[in-house]
Amino acid sequence: MKGGSKRAAPKEPTAIKNTCSAAKDCGSCKFAGKNYVYSCAEKFEYVKKLLPKDCKINDINTCADPFHYRNKVHSGFKRLRNGKILCGPYEEGSHRIVKVSSCLIENEQAGAIIRDCADIAEKMGVSVYNETACTGDLRRVLVRVAEKTGEIMVVIVVGNRIFKQKTAFVKELTKRHPEISTVLVNVNRRHDSMILGDETRKVTGKGYITDILLGKKFRISPTSFYQVNRTQAEVLYSTAVRLADFDGTERAIDCYCGTGTTTLTFAGFVDSITGVEINPEAVEDALKNAKENGVKNAEFICADATEYMKEAADRGEKYDVVILDPTRLGTDVRFIKACEKLSPEKVIYISCGPDTLARDLKVFDKCGYKARVAEPVDMFPWTSSIEVVCLLTKNK
Repeated sequence: MKGGSKRAAPKEPTAIKNTCSAAKDCGSCKFAGKNYVYSCAEKFEYVKKLLPKDCKINDINTCADPFHYRNKVHSGFKRLRNGKILCGPYEEGSHRIVKVSSCLIENEQAGAIIRDCADIAEKMGVSVYNETACTGDLRRVLVRVAEKTGEIMVVIVVGNRIFKQKTAFVKELTKRHPEISTVLVNVNRRHDSMILGDETRKVTGKGYITDILLGKKFRISPTSFYQVNRTQAEVLYSTAVRLADFDGTERAIDCYCGTGTTTLTFAGFVDSITGVEINPEAVEDALKNAKENGVKNAEFICADATEYMKEAADRGEKYDVVILDPTRLGTDVRFIKACEKLSPEKVIYISCGPDTLARDLKVFDKCGYKARVAEPVDMFPWTSSIEVVCLLTKNK
Protein backbone atom coordinates (compact mmCIF):
# COMPACT_ATOMS: atom_id res chain seq x y z
CA MET A 1 0.00 0.00 0.00
CA LYS A 2 1.16 3.52 -0.75
CA GLY A 3 0.78 6.40 1.69
CA GLY A 4 -1.18 9.04 -0.23
CA SER A 5 -1.23 11.88 2.30
CA LYS A 6 1.74 13.98 3.40
CA ARG A 7 0.32 14.42 6.93
CA ALA A 8 2.18 12.38 9.52
CA ALA A 9 0.26 9.41 10.87
CA PRO A 10 -0.34 9.62 14.62
CA LYS A 11 0.42 5.91 15.03
CA GLU A 12 1.72 2.96 13.10
CA PRO A 13 -0.87 2.06 10.41
CA THR A 14 -1.66 -1.31 11.99
CA ALA A 15 -2.46 0.43 15.29
CA ILE A 16 -4.87 3.02 13.85
CA LYS A 17 -8.38 1.97 14.85
CA ASN A 18 -11.83 3.55 14.71
CA THR A 19 -13.36 3.34 18.19
CA CYS A 20 -16.57 5.34 17.64
CA SER A 21 -19.26 4.12 20.04
CA ALA A 22 -22.11 5.47 17.86
CA ALA A 23 -21.01 3.66 14.68
CA LYS A 24 -23.70 0.98 14.84
CA ASP A 25 -26.50 3.54 15.00
CA CYS A 26 -25.00 6.07 12.57
CA GLY A 27 -23.93 3.50 9.98
CA SER A 28 -21.36 5.71 8.24
CA CYS A 29 -18.21 3.97 9.48
CA LYS A 30 -18.59 0.41 8.22
CA PHE A 31 -15.09 -0.42 9.45
CA ALA A 32 -15.53 0.88 13.02
CA GLY A 33 -13.77 -1.46 15.42
CA LYS A 34 -11.30 -2.56 12.73
CA ASN A 35 -7.79 -1.28 12.17
CA TYR A 36 -7.15 0.99 9.20
CA VAL A 37 -4.89 -1.40 7.28
CA TYR A 38 -7.63 -4.05 7.38
CA SER A 39 -10.23 -1.62 5.97
CA CYS A 40 -7.94 -0.64 3.08
CA ALA A 41 -7.14 -4.26 2.28
CA GLU A 42 -10.87 -5.03 2.16
CA LYS A 43 -11.51 -2.11 -0.19
CA PHE A 44 -8.63 -3.13 -2.46
CA GLU A 45 -10.00 -6.68 -2.75
CA TYR A 46 -13.46 -5.27 -3.50
CA VAL A 47 -12.10 -3.19 -6.39
CA LYS A 48 -10.00 -6.08 -7.66
CA LYS A 49 -13.02 -8.39 -7.63
CA LEU A 50 -15.20 -5.97 -9.61
CA LEU A 51 -12.87 -4.71 -12.33
CA PRO A 52 -11.86 -6.66 -15.47
CA LYS A 53 -9.28 -9.40 -14.91
CA ASP A 54 -6.99 -8.01 -17.60
CA CYS A 55 -6.95 -4.52 -16.05
CA LYS A 56 -3.88 -3.94 -13.88
CA ILE A 57 -4.85 -2.82 -10.35
CA ASN A 58 -2.21 -0.70 -8.62
CA ASP A 59 -1.85 -0.56 -4.84
CA ILE A 60 -4.37 1.50 -2.93
CA ASN A 61 -3.36 5.04 -1.91
CA THR A 62 -4.00 5.08 1.82
CA CYS A 63 -4.63 8.16 3.97
CA ALA A 64 -1.87 8.91 6.48
CA ASP A 65 -4.31 10.55 8.92
CA PRO A 66 -7.76 8.95 8.47
CA PHE A 67 -9.54 10.98 11.16
CA HIS A 68 -11.52 14.27 11.04
CA TYR A 69 -11.04 14.61 7.29
CA ARG A 70 -14.57 15.61 6.24
CA ASN A 71 -14.52 19.33 5.41
CA LYS A 72 -18.27 19.39 4.75
CA VAL A 73 -20.50 18.63 7.75
CA HIS A 74 -24.24 19.00 8.20
CA SER A 75 -26.69 18.14 10.93
CA GLY A 76 -30.38 18.01 11.62
CA PHE A 77 -31.98 19.13 14.90
CA LYS A 78 -34.70 17.87 17.22
CA ARG A 79 -36.22 19.45 20.30
CA LEU A 80 -36.79 16.92 23.07
CA ARG A 81 -39.69 17.02 25.53
CA ASN A 82 -37.44 18.47 28.23
CA GLY A 83 -36.63 21.43 25.97
CA LYS A 84 -33.13 20.27 25.07
CA ILE A 85 -32.16 20.40 21.38
CA LEU A 86 -30.45 17.37 19.94
CA CYS A 87 -28.10 17.55 16.93
CA GLY A 88 -26.11 14.95 15.06
CA PRO A 89 -26.17 12.57 12.09
CA TYR A 90 -29.23 10.56 11.17
CA GLU A 91 -29.45 6.91 12.12
CA GLU A 92 -28.82 4.75 9.07
CA GLY A 93 -31.95 4.42 6.93
CA SER A 94 -34.03 6.80 9.05
CA HIS A 95 -34.48 10.41 10.13
CA ARG A 96 -33.80 9.66 13.80
CA ILE A 97 -30.91 11.77 15.08
CA VAL A 98 -28.00 9.96 16.71
CA LYS A 99 -26.58 11.85 19.66
CA VAL A 100 -22.78 12.05 19.42
CA SER A 101 -20.42 14.31 21.34
CA SER A 102 -17.96 14.23 18.45
CA CYS A 103 -17.45 12.40 15.16
CA LEU A 104 -14.16 10.75 14.25
CA ILE A 105 -14.42 11.55 10.53
CA GLU A 106 -15.89 15.07 10.62
CA ASN A 107 -13.85 18.26 10.89
CA GLU A 108 -13.64 19.10 14.60
CA GLN A 109 -14.24 22.85 14.15
CA ALA A 110 -17.35 22.12 12.09
CA GLY A 111 -18.67 19.75 14.73
CA ALA A 112 -18.14 22.31 17.49
CA ILE A 113 -19.97 24.99 15.49
CA ILE A 114 -22.96 22.71 14.92
CA ARG A 115 -23.17 21.79 18.62
CA ASP A 116 -23.07 25.48 19.52
CA CYS A 117 -25.87 26.15 17.03
CA ALA A 118 -27.99 23.65 18.97
CA ASP A 119 -27.06 25.30 22.28
CA ILE A 120 -27.80 28.82 21.00
CA ALA A 121 -31.14 27.72 19.54
CA GLU A 122 -32.05 26.09 22.85
CA LYS A 123 -31.20 29.17 24.92
CA MET A 124 -32.94 31.58 22.51
CA GLY A 125 -36.04 29.42 22.23
CA VAL A 126 -35.69 29.02 18.47
CA SER A 127 -38.35 26.71 17.05
CA VAL A 128 -37.01 23.52 15.48
CA TYR A 129 -38.43 22.38 12.16
CA ASN A 130 -40.89 19.49 12.35
CA GLU A 131 -40.74 17.37 9.19
CA THR A 132 -44.20 15.92 9.72
CA ALA A 133 -46.04 19.18 10.39
CA CYS A 134 -43.67 21.24 8.18
CA THR A 135 -43.49 23.94 10.84
CA GLY A 136 -40.64 25.60 12.73
CA ASP A 137 -37.51 27.56 11.88
CA LEU A 138 -34.18 25.76 12.43
CA ARG A 139 -34.02 22.82 10.06
CA ARG A 140 -30.32 22.07 9.46
CA VAL A 141 -26.88 23.61 9.66
CA LEU A 142 -24.23 23.04 6.99
CA VAL A 143 -20.58 23.88 7.70
CA ARG A 144 -17.84 23.90 5.05
CA VAL A 145 -14.19 24.29 6.03
CA ALA A 146 -11.37 25.33 3.70
CA GLU A 147 -8.54 23.51 5.43
CA LYS A 148 -5.64 25.20 3.63
CA THR A 149 -6.84 28.79 4.08
CA GLY A 150 -8.74 28.29 7.33
CA GLU A 151 -11.91 29.92 5.99
CA ILE A 152 -15.23 28.59 7.31
CA MET A 153 -18.75 28.87 5.88
CA VAL A 154 -21.90 28.30 7.92
CA VAL A 155 -25.26 27.85 6.21
CA ILE A 156 -28.28 28.00 8.52
CA VAL A 157 -31.13 26.14 6.85
CA VAL A 158 -34.59 27.29 7.94
CA GLY A 159 -38.08 26.11 7.10
CA ASN A 160 -39.62 29.55 6.70
CA ARG A 161 -38.61 32.57 4.66
CA ILE A 162 -38.65 34.81 7.74
CA PHE A 163 -36.28 33.76 10.53
CA LYS A 164 -37.07 36.35 13.21
CA GLN A 165 -34.13 35.49 15.47
CA LYS A 166 -31.60 35.50 12.63
CA THR A 167 -29.66 38.61 13.71
CA ALA A 168 -29.35 37.59 17.36
CA PHE A 169 -28.56 33.98 16.44
CA VAL A 170 -25.76 34.91 14.00
CA LYS A 171 -24.34 37.51 16.39
CA GLU A 172 -24.02 34.95 19.19
CA LEU A 173 -22.63 32.27 16.85
CA THR A 174 -19.90 34.53 15.44
CA LYS A 175 -19.09 35.74 18.97
CA ARG A 176 -18.45 32.15 20.01
CA HIS A 177 -16.66 31.33 16.75
CA PRO A 178 -14.85 34.40 15.38
CA GLU A 179 -13.07 32.05 12.96
CA ILE A 180 -16.25 31.87 10.85
CA SER A 181 -15.65 33.70 7.55
CA THR A 182 -19.19 33.86 6.18
CA VAL A 183 -22.74 33.04 7.28
CA LEU A 184 -25.69 32.43 4.98
CA VAL A 185 -29.35 31.59 5.55
CA ASN A 186 -30.97 29.08 3.22
CA VAL A 187 -34.74 28.61 2.97
CA ASN A 188 -35.75 24.99 2.40
CA ARG A 189 -39.47 24.25 2.23
CA ARG A 190 -39.03 21.03 0.28
CA HIS A 191 -40.54 17.74 1.44
CA ASP A 192 -37.60 15.53 0.52
CA SER A 193 -34.12 14.78 1.88
CA MET A 194 -32.33 17.61 0.07
CA ILE A 195 -30.22 19.63 2.51
CA LEU A 196 -30.57 23.01 0.80
CA GLY A 197 -33.52 24.80 -0.74
CA ASP A 198 -33.46 27.16 -3.71
CA GLU A 199 -33.17 30.47 -1.85
CA THR A 200 -29.92 31.51 -0.13
CA ARG A 201 -29.22 34.91 1.44
CA LYS A 202 -25.83 36.18 2.65
CA VAL A 203 -25.74 37.46 6.23
CA THR A 204 -22.05 38.10 6.84
CA GLY A 205 -18.83 37.77 4.82
CA LYS A 206 -18.41 37.14 1.10
CA GLY A 207 -20.97 34.37 0.75
CA TYR A 208 -18.29 31.86 -0.25
CA ILE A 209 -14.94 30.55 0.96
CA THR A 210 -11.72 29.83 -0.91
CA ASP A 211 -9.47 26.79 -0.56
CA ILE A 212 -6.19 25.80 -2.19
CA LEU A 213 -5.80 22.48 -3.99
CA LEU A 214 -2.53 21.51 -5.68
CA GLY A 215 -1.43 25.14 -5.64
CA LYS A 216 -4.63 26.52 -7.19
CA LYS A 217 -7.37 28.54 -5.48
CA PHE A 218 -10.97 27.36 -5.66
CA ARG A 219 -14.11 29.25 -4.73
CA ILE A 220 -16.55 27.14 -2.70
CA SER A 221 -20.21 28.20 -2.60
CA PRO A 222 -22.92 26.46 -0.53
CA THR A 223 -23.83 24.15 -3.44
CA SER A 224 -20.36 23.74 -4.98
CA PHE A 225 -18.96 20.26 -5.44
CA TYR A 226 -15.64 20.01 -3.64
CA GLN A 227 -14.04 16.79 -2.46
CA VAL A 228 -14.74 16.25 1.25
CA ASN A 229 -11.18 15.07 1.92
CA ARG A 230 -8.87 17.79 0.61
CA THR A 231 -5.58 15.96 1.25
CA GLN A 232 -6.71 12.82 -0.54
CA ALA A 233 -8.22 14.93 -3.34
CA GLU A 234 -4.71 16.09 -4.14
CA VAL A 235 -3.65 12.44 -4.27
CA LEU A 236 -6.64 11.56 -6.47
CA TYR A 237 -5.99 14.25 -9.08
CA SER A 238 -2.23 13.64 -9.03
CA THR A 239 -2.90 9.96 -9.64
CA ALA A 240 -5.15 10.79 -12.59
CA VAL A 241 -2.48 13.04 -14.12
CA ARG A 242 0.17 10.35 -13.65
CA LEU A 243 -1.92 7.59 -15.23
CA ALA A 244 -2.86 9.86 -18.15
CA ASP A 245 0.85 10.25 -18.99
CA PHE A 246 0.37 13.48 -20.97
CA ASP A 247 3.04 14.79 -23.34
CA GLY A 248 1.71 18.37 -23.24
CA THR A 249 0.27 18.48 -26.77
CA GLU A 250 -3.14 17.02 -25.99
CA ARG A 251 -6.52 18.65 -26.39
CA ALA A 252 -8.69 17.38 -23.54
CA ILE A 253 -12.33 17.56 -22.54
CA ASP A 254 -13.43 17.30 -18.90
CA CYS A 255 -17.04 16.13 -18.57
CA TYR A 256 -19.17 16.80 -15.46
CA CYS A 257 -16.49 19.34 -14.53
CA GLY A 258 -18.41 21.13 -11.75
CA THR A 259 -16.53 24.20 -10.54
CA GLY A 260 -13.43 23.20 -12.48
CA THR A 261 -11.21 21.46 -9.93
CA THR A 262 -10.26 18.63 -12.30
CA THR A 263 -10.22 20.89 -15.38
CA LEU A 264 -7.82 23.39 -13.87
CA THR A 265 -5.67 20.64 -12.36
CA PHE A 266 -5.23 18.97 -15.78
CA ALA A 267 -4.76 22.31 -17.57
CA GLY A 268 -1.10 22.50 -16.63
CA PHE A 269 -0.32 19.21 -18.36
CA VAL A 270 -2.13 19.60 -21.72
CA ASP A 271 -2.20 22.09 -24.58
CA SER A 272 -5.87 22.98 -24.00
CA ILE A 273 -8.85 21.68 -22.05
CA THR A 274 -12.61 22.22 -22.22
CA GLY A 275 -14.73 21.75 -19.10
CA VAL A 276 -18.38 20.86 -19.70
CA GLU A 277 -20.98 21.21 -16.95
CA ILE A 278 -24.78 21.45 -17.07
CA ASN A 279 -25.16 23.50 -13.86
CA PRO A 280 -24.87 27.22 -14.76
CA GLU A 281 -23.89 28.24 -11.20
CA ALA A 282 -21.03 25.74 -11.22
CA VAL A 283 -19.86 27.05 -14.61
CA GLU A 284 -19.89 30.59 -13.26
CA ASP A 285 -17.68 29.50 -10.34
CA ALA A 286 -15.40 27.59 -12.74
CA LEU A 287 -14.85 30.70 -14.86
CA LYS A 288 -14.01 32.72 -11.75
CA ASN A 289 -11.63 29.97 -10.58
CA ALA A 290 -9.85 29.98 -13.94
CA LYS A 291 -9.46 33.77 -13.82
CA GLU A 292 -8.30 33.72 -10.20
CA ASN A 293 -5.59 31.18 -11.06
CA GLY A 294 -4.53 32.82 -14.32
CA VAL A 295 -5.31 29.67 -16.34
CA LYS A 296 -5.65 30.70 -19.99
CA ASN A 297 -5.77 27.33 -21.78
CA ALA A 298 -9.08 26.23 -20.21
CA GLU A 299 -12.59 27.08 -21.38
CA PHE A 300 -15.90 26.19 -19.77
CA ILE A 301 -19.14 25.30 -21.55
CA CYS A 302 -22.57 25.13 -19.92
CA ALA A 303 -24.11 22.12 -21.64
CA ASP A 304 -25.04 18.48 -21.32
CA ALA A 305 -21.73 16.61 -21.73
CA THR A 306 -23.21 13.85 -23.89
CA GLU A 307 -24.85 16.26 -26.31
CA TYR A 308 -21.77 18.47 -26.44
CA MET A 309 -19.51 15.54 -27.38
CA LYS A 310 -21.91 14.40 -30.10
CA GLU A 311 -22.10 17.90 -31.55
CA ALA A 312 -18.31 18.32 -31.36
CA ALA A 313 -17.86 15.04 -33.24
CA ASP A 314 -20.36 16.17 -35.89
CA ARG A 315 -18.35 19.38 -36.33
CA GLY A 316 -15.23 17.29 -36.91
CA GLU A 317 -13.51 18.45 -33.74
CA LYS A 318 -10.72 16.29 -32.37
CA TYR A 319 -10.07 15.62 -28.69
CA ASP A 320 -7.20 13.41 -27.57
CA VAL A 321 -8.41 12.74 -24.02
CA VAL A 322 -11.84 12.54 -22.38
CA ILE A 323 -11.95 12.94 -18.59
CA LEU A 324 -15.06 12.09 -16.61
CA ASP A 325 -15.78 12.23 -12.89
CA PRO A 326 -19.49 11.37 -12.53
CA THR A 327 -21.57 10.81 -9.41
CA ARG A 328 -21.74 7.46 -7.66
CA LEU A 329 -24.36 6.42 -10.25
CA GLY A 330 -21.68 6.47 -12.96
CA THR A 331 -22.38 7.46 -16.54
CA ASP A 332 -24.71 5.92 -19.14
CA VAL A 333 -24.68 4.21 -22.54
CA ARG A 334 -25.51 7.46 -24.37
CA PHE A 335 -22.42 9.15 -22.95
CA ILE A 336 -20.17 6.22 -23.80
CA LYS A 337 -21.56 6.09 -27.36
CA ALA A 338 -20.89 9.84 -27.70
CA CYS A 339 -17.36 9.25 -26.44
CA GLU A 340 -16.90 6.54 -29.06
CA LYS A 341 -18.09 8.97 -31.72
CA LEU A 342 -15.63 11.63 -30.53
CA SER A 343 -12.90 8.96 -30.69
CA PRO A 344 -10.25 10.15 -28.19
CA GLU A 345 -7.07 8.11 -27.77
CA LYS A 346 -7.49 7.96 -23.98
CA VAL A 347 -10.27 8.10 -21.40
CA ILE A 348 -9.60 8.94 -17.74
CA TYR A 349 -12.49 7.73 -15.60
CA ILE A 350 -12.50 8.97 -11.98
CA SER A 351 -15.09 6.96 -10.09
CA CYS A 352 -16.51 7.02 -6.56
CA GLY A 353 -18.57 3.89 -7.27
CA PRO A 354 -16.49 0.82 -8.25
CA ASP A 355 -19.66 -1.15 -8.99
CA THR A 356 -20.94 1.38 -11.54
CA LEU A 357 -17.40 1.79 -12.89
CA ALA A 358 -17.26 -1.97 -13.55
CA ARG A 359 -20.64 -1.79 -15.30
CA ASP A 360 -19.55 1.16 -17.47
CA LEU A 361 -16.22 -0.46 -18.38
CA LYS A 362 -18.13 -3.32 -20.03
CA VAL A 363 -19.92 -0.82 -22.29
CA PHE A 364 -16.67 1.02 -23.03
CA ASP A 365 -15.12 -2.30 -24.00
CA LYS A 366 -17.89 -2.95 -26.53
CA CYS A 367 -17.27 0.54 -27.92
CA GLY A 368 -13.57 -0.14 -28.45
CA TYR A 369 -11.99 1.15 -25.22
CA LYS A 370 -10.05 -1.16 -22.93
CA ALA A 371 -9.40 -0.57 -19.22
CA ARG A 372 -5.61 -0.78 -18.90
CA VAL A 373 -4.83 0.23 -15.33
CA ALA A 374 -6.80 1.31 -12.26
CA GLU A 375 -5.63 2.77 -8.98
CA PRO A 376 -7.79 3.08 -5.83
CA VAL A 377 -7.56 6.12 -3.54
CA ASP A 378 -9.03 5.92 -0.04
CA MET A 379 -10.90 9.21 -0.07
CA PHE A 380 -13.35 8.20 2.67
CA PRO A 381 -11.53 6.29 5.45
CA TRP A 382 -13.62 3.96 7.65
CA THR A 383 -16.59 4.04 5.27
CA SER A 384 -17.28 1.44 2.60
CA SER A 385 -16.66 4.00 -0.19
CA ILE A 386 -13.53 4.11 -2.35
CA GLU A 387 -12.42 6.25 -5.29
CA VAL A 388 -10.81 4.64 -8.34
CA VAL A 389 -8.91 6.25 -11.20
CA CYS A 390 -9.00 4.18 -14.37
CA LEU A 391 -7.12 4.66 -17.66
CA LEU A 392 -8.78 3.38 -20.84
CA THR A 393 -7.19 3.42 -24.27
CA LYS A 394 -8.59 2.82 -27.70
CA ASN A 395 -8.18 -0.67 -29.10
CA LYS A 396 -5.89 -0.63 -32.12
